[in-house]
Amino acid sequence: MALEKIDIDELDPARTIVVATGNMHKLTEIEDILSRVLPDVRFVALGQLGEFDDPEETGTTFLENALIKAEAAVEQTGFPAIADDSGLVVDALDGEPGVYSARYAGVHGDDAANNAKLLENLADVADGERTARFVSVVALIDTDGLVTYGEGTCEGVVGREGRGTNGFGYDPLFLPDDTPGKTMAELTPAEKNAISHRFHALEALSAKISGEDE
Repeated sequence: MALEKIDIDELDPARTIVVATGNMHKLTEIEDILSRVLPDVRFVALGQLGEFDDPEETGTTFLENALIKAEAAVEQTGFPAIADDSGLVVDALDGEPGVYSARYAGVHGDDAANNAKLLENLADVADGERTARFVSVVALIDTDGLVTYGEGTCEGVVGREGRGTNGFGYDPLFLPDDTPGKTMAELTPAEKNAISHRFHALEALSAKISGEDE
């Protein structure tokens, strides 16, 4: 679904948060959860406001990369901004692919190559030692530089072959503990959203914004 273009001059800076994405699904997911604690705020995707260069993700942690993207969106628009960073952390590989999940095999976004490299690196790892988790950090930065963030995980194991067509990235290989026998890519969008790492990160961020975690 194409993003509707928005004239930035028509937005109220006091009631707008920019989401550093061009993905409508991610915008909707973030809006659905955070609008409960920020009911008067309008969430708009960065891609709706124009063409902006992606910042270089030089962080060594998911939080650092989320902050890099959120800070860039604040500088580009003058509005508070939210960004997330996520990836797969595999215990037997000492945390790889981690922050390099999207470019594990060398080319950003080449899911097939990334999955093939992951399977190759885990070829000799026993089933009981293939534990892993998806990790997401969602960070909110206001125009004064105040940072609020939430972190979430989805625990599971890495399978030996890909299954399912609903997901992307490592979803066909990842079997969440919450859905025994099914890969992330075999879940419906609603099932995935209910257990996903980004869902848990947004819930954690929401609790911080509302003060529930104090």
